[in-house]
Amino acid sequence: MSWTPGGVRGFGRQALRGLSQVLFRADGRTGALFCLALCTVDWRYGAYALGGAALGTATARLLGAVRERAEAGLDGLNPALFALCCAALLGPVRPATALLAAGGCVVVTIATAALTHLLSVWQLPPLTAAFCLAATALTTAAPAFERLRPPPGGTPALAAAPAALPLDATVRAFFHAVSQILFLDRWYAGALLLAALFLANRTAGWVACAGSATGILTAWALGAPAARVADGSLGCNAVLTALALCGALLPVTPATLPYALLGAATATAVTPAVAALAGGRAFTWPFVVTTFAFLLAARSFPRLTASRGRRRGNPLAVRTRPRLPSAP
Repeated sequence: MSWTPGGVRGFGRQALRGLSQVLFRADGRTGALFCLALCTVDWRYGAYALGGAALGTATARLLGAVRERAEAGLDGLNPALFALCCAALLGPVRPATALLAAGGCVVVTIATAALTHLLSVWQLPPLTAAFCLAATALTTAAPAFERLRPPPGGTPALAAAPAALPLDATVRAFFHAVSQILFLDRWYAGALLLAALFLANRTAGWVACAGSATGILTAWALGAPAARVADGSLGCNAVLTALALCGALLPVTPATLPYALLGAATATAVTPAVAALAGGRAFTWPFVVTTFAFLLAARSFPRLTASRGRRRGNPLAVRTRPRLPSAP
């Protein structure tokens, strides 16, 4: 693809689509609204996320990536999340953060390509696994370097006793479950992300709402501390899992919706365990692990993989193996 004015515009759309792929959309306008949601909290968060998506997209283009992935924005997804993670955890003002984010975006792009080939053996998409690997390495290694050492404080353990969840906290939790996907703890950012999702695809918007509600209900039913439920950190993986298993990777049918919500509940329940194994932060590991397991299981249930609901040309859609002829 050339770097003509048209090529530059095309590159910009691909970078914005990298942001929109956070919620399984391939739409530049949705990506722009996601960037706006980040800027409502801190303009530097928007700059890091968009810069990460652009750097990942540019790296993939320079290395000759498959055009279909570039057009869908898939090459910008994991770099955008990693750059935003660096800004949120290490602080966006330090030069070391910007340098690490830039170098890490290139590495994450290459790691995504490696995982794409590795997981193709099982016909699974890489999702955000490359970001999770890089983010876990970042939080593990950063304390050893003075210029990268994160500010004091971190994700608290689930040690507090459960408490009642007031109505206002429940409403905040509903939107925080969406905003925490982008490391934001502002309810209005979550509302803006949901609005952008509804504009892109109404069905996806309702599925995200159902995933958020499922995450809240699961965490509350299991006795999680009210503060952890309200901040959305236990529900963000539920939103991603619901979107993945009902619409993005599996078709939207009466069978896949309850299946997706079961996956959302599972992702919520395993989040504390994954956080403990990953050094205190779960990132999107619960979403990745749960989605992989549910996608593999779906191949045994034809009602979940019926092709009538799958969008044509979706590069993420799960594909079942062809049936072998029965033995004579």
